[in-house]
Amino acid sequence: MLIRYFFWMTMMIFPLRAFSQLPEKAEDVRPLKVGQPIPAINLKSTSGATVSLEKLLKQQPTVLIFYRGGWCPYCNHHLAELADYEDKILAAGYQIVAVSPDSPENLSKTLDKNSISYTLLSDSRGELIKAMGIAYKATFLYESIRSKGATGEKLDLLPVPSLFVVDQKGIIRYEYVNPDYKVRMSGDELLDKLRRLNP
Repeated sequence: MLIRYFFWMTMMIFPLRAFSQLPEKAEDVRPLKVGQPIPAINLKSTSGATVSLEKLLKQQPTVLIFYRGGWCPYCNHHLAELADYEDKILAAGYQIVAVSPDSPENLSKTLDKNSISYTLLSDSRGELIKAMGIAYKATFLYESIRSKGATGEKLDLLPVPSLFVVDQKGIIRYEYVNPDYKVRMSGDELLDKLRRLNP
């Protein structure tokens, strides 16, 4: 009986421990490294359809962006800049896929607001950003803003804005992860990096 009790207590406590390991600050995230695979997690499209990220990445080498949400002005600026560079990125042999905790409905608003034609996907449960190692606990200051874009789910985590260059096998070939959400990789820097990588 004692062994059985210990087993069930361990099973109940483990998820709490796993959650408590989520970093308190953006500076403490531990992202996946170059050479590691992108987790095979399904996301939602702007229409609410299920999208296999694994299958999407197999189509073409990918610039995979993680942003905080359509409510973030720095994210919107970066997304719009990527839209301006999309033709050159495509010419370099890459597609652009951007992921956020926003709901599919709010993704559509972001597309329209920033004149985006590349793919936006919803990770409203935060499963992918946690698996990528770029999630951290959001403070209460973001709660009221984010609740409008997270499909009604009250999430208390955010992604550190990140950029990964991924090959068709889903392997990370380059990454840029900056805990300072105000600083993003410029379009020129990205193009230079993509041309050096040769997809």
